Amino acid sequence: MEDTLRPDRLVLGFETEYTWAKAVLRQCFEKIIESGTPTIVTDWATAELAKASANAAFLATKISFINAIAEVCEASGADVTTLADILGHDARIGRRVMRPGLGFGGGCLPKNIRGFMARAGELCADQALTILREVDAINNRRRERMVDLARQKLDGNLMGKRVTVWGAAFKPNTDDIRDSPVLAVAQKLHELGATVTVTDPQALDNARKTHPELDYADDPIAAVHDADLLLHLTEWAQSSHVDPHRLAARATQAQVIDGPGTLNASTWRDAGWTFRAFGRHRGGHGGARQAKTAGLMMSVP
Repeated sequence: MEDTLRPDRLVLGFETEYTWAKAVLRQCFEKIIESGTPTIVTDWATAELAKASANAAFLATKISFINAIAEVCEASGADVTTLADILGHDARIGRRVMRPGLGFGGGCLPKNIRGFMARAGELCADQALTILREVDAINNRRRERMVDLARQKLDGNLMGKRVTVWGAAFKPNTDDIRDSPVLAVAQKLHELGATVTVTDPQALDNARKTHPELDYADDPIAAVHDADLLLHLTEWAQSSHVDPHRLAARATQAQVIDGPGTLNASTWRDAGWTFRAFGRHRGGHGGARQAKTAGLMMSVP
């Protein structure tokens, strides 16, 4: 509703013979237009490409870009959160959505990327969108990376281990689990022999229907009981308010991997947890592995 009533811009696509439709839509959006919302009137093809380019292409590329940089940060000892802040201060780039995690899911971005590439192929312009193939590949690789990190935390063997997953929805504040990277990770851990307990404030009913092989708990605190590993994967606000001291006594092993990178690492470590997050070095500072990044240093305007 917020996006509809207060959009960043309005794009109205028409062919010249449909001037009556332009008048009708301008009347429908009169209050929004009068509020100063930028309004662009263009042809059908440009209007359709505006949506595909903004949502399916550029937004997805920006998310996958910071996830790719997170991989380099892990290898070099840099901190991707600080790096994203630095990039975000550049007016040409901006900070929004540029946070590493499991990548995007849901019913729009993955489908729209592949649909955009398919349509470009029909127009014999598919080479122009080869970048989106890599965007899609990077996005899927985040799920594999989370499984790899979980395996590392559990000494390379998931068989018989108990893993708690905070999250099921593909993003917070929804019960939508379409192409949820969280459930993809949970499913893979289950296939590798782990007992996986999933908890989510809104999406449990939907998750139970599509993944009956997983265990479920309504209470995120109780879900951690006897866990060998906790995965924080959907960025629900309430997760940041849980007392990690209270949790530590419940878990068999106090180990957590923070997918969205929104938990307070210092607080969790002080509570006795072994803490890991994408693109953030284990000590929380980049200096310990400065030698690996020395050759990459350059001035930033």
